[in-house]
Amino acid sequence: MRGVRCVAVVLAVGAAVQPVRAQEAPKDGFHWMSEINKASAVMVRETGIVPDDLGIAIARSLARVIDDQSRPDAARPGDVIAIENLMRAYGGPDVSRLHSGRSRKDTGATRERMILREAVLEAATAANRARTSLLAFARQDPHAIVPAYTEGVQAQPVSLGHYLTAYAEALGRGVDRLRYVYGEVNRSPLGSGALGTSSFPVDRPRLADLLGFDGVTENSMDATLIADNDTGAMAAGVANTIAFTLGRFVTEISAQYRMTKPWMLLGEDLTTASSIMPQKRNPDIVNDTHLAASQVFAHYDAFIMSGHNFPNGLLPARDEATAAVVQAALALDLLTELFENLNFDAERALAEVAAEYSTATELADVLQREADVPFRVGHHFASLVVTHGRRGGFVPADFPYDAAQRLFTEAAQEFDLAATELPLSEERFRRSLDARAMVEASRGLGGPQPAEVDRMMAAQAAAIGEDEQWVAAAQGRLDAAALRRDDAFTAIVQAKE
Repeated sequence: MRGVRCVAVVLAVGAAVQPVRAQEAPKDGFHWMSEINKASAVMVRETGIVPDDLGIAIARSLARVIDDQSRPDAARPGDVIAIENLMRAYGGPDVSRLHSGRSRKDTGATRERMILREAVLEAATAANRARTSLLAFARQDPHAIVPAYTEGVQAQPVSLGHYLTAYAEALGRGVDRLRYVYGEVNRSPLGSGALGTSSFPVDRPRLADLLGFDGVTENSMDATLIADNDTGAMAAGVANTIAFTLGRFVTEISAQYRMTKPWMLLGEDLTTASSIMPQKRNPDIVNDTHLAASQVFAHYDAFIMSGHNFPNGLLPARDEATAAVVQAALALDLLTELFENLNFDAERALAEVAAEYSTATELADVLQREADVPFRVGHHFASLVVTHGRRGGFVPADFPYDAAQRLFTEAAQEFDLAATELPLSEERFRRSLDARAMVEASRGLGGPQPAEVDRMMAAQAAAIGEDEQWVAAAQGRLDAAALRRDDAFTAIVQAKE
């Protein structure tokens, strides 16, 4: 548990009250409600809602309960009133004044936001790890030629670095959205009461600071009844978007396993052999990643459907929003593991490209750019080349040049072009159908050409570094708030009456 110290005390008749130790404890409902109670204990004493001596009794009773519930097999209730009941056993009914100006509504909303913000940070961390694994995989051969597909059909050749940087960028947008969501989630509802605050001088900004929030959700009705709904939907929606991208990406990797010889493949020691078919190796981690991404949608739908068309005050299943974010982090971690154990066969990838006519666009472009042939004429000619090549069983490298000459004449005549002779030498014709030549000829921003791939990979690495720094800074602020909270609380526990 990073930066959080659970204060434990021993109370004995006539003995001094002393902090015993910092303990590791599960981050369950009891933990979060105890942190909220610590902040409240500090605030009610500072504001004079309770006198100093009662503030000390409240803090000591709470510390005793925290210590009791840290023991093995303790019940660790997460309900604010259940914890209050335990405190009353040590401090009597007066310790219930800790709840002054509070409600199950605002304490529950605060607890869920504290849980959700940690899940958002974990998801951002998982996305950064996944992006790093994609770039590391690409760096082994960034300019290797691989096929790219549209409509499920091989479309154009690109490089491995270009292909994987595309998904690294998509995951980067996911982190951008998580950063925005964190800013929305990390605002405190505590002190709003049931919905209309109270006549007690509750210091909401102080509570927010003690709990590590960046501020408050200002309107008290919004804080307890409305904001959790749209903020939860937003967080679950971002998780959904990340899972949507992940699922489609892993589908492409799954498609490799339908090939006789894939160019991205797990080693046999990382697959599971079929129980009946000796030749079959099941890519479990690929399937597990896909399933984990799909399960995010289930949590998102559960949150939306549970809150749809309900009046304010009837809260949706708020934990489903957090579950969606947690599940997205799990899917991202599985993707990282997948890429850390994936093999790449550059020769096989190039062979897959060379067996198809995905360079035909470049043939049409070369005719326009170098011979001033109208694009539509060049496009029609290239289409005739593809049809003739497939029917004749020719791969692009072996396409008969004399056939290309005849087909160009046919295309030119169909468009009433005066010049009907193919304006490309045999060498230039064949180079225009070469995948590597096509990739290296690309000039557009963000294209697959080596210089752009190198630039984009460096930019992605820098972006990951900046996002990692943001996560570290956000976590550091939470850790610092936990220390402030524990120090302020311990000072009350140890105060002389």
